[in-house]
Amino acid sequence: MLSEEVAEKERRKLKALKDNKRSVWFGLGMMGIVGWSVVVPTLLGAGLGIWLDNKYPGTMSWTLTCLIIGLFAGCLVAWHWVSKEHKEMYQENKKEDE
Repeated sequence: MLSEEVAEKERRKLKALKDNKRSVWFGLGMMGIVGWSVVVPTLLGAGLGIWLDNKYPGTMSWTLTCLIIGLFAGCLVAWHWVSKEHKEMYQENKKEDE
């Protein structure tokens, strides 16, 4: 009983060490994906807003409106990526524990 507990803790520690080496690069990659998935729609929204402001001037700022819409869309995309990766990591850990 005690030897099985010790063996299980040892296995978890070794797995954590192995995952930590990979997770640094994985984490940096995820930060890049999340960052670009927010920045690109935000910039596209700002660009569209500037074009709309030049084409259809008025009292409302299309630039600000489209910038906020682009930011919101980018945050949704980033949330989707992070949620997807979290689910995959949870499923991997669950499979390895079985």
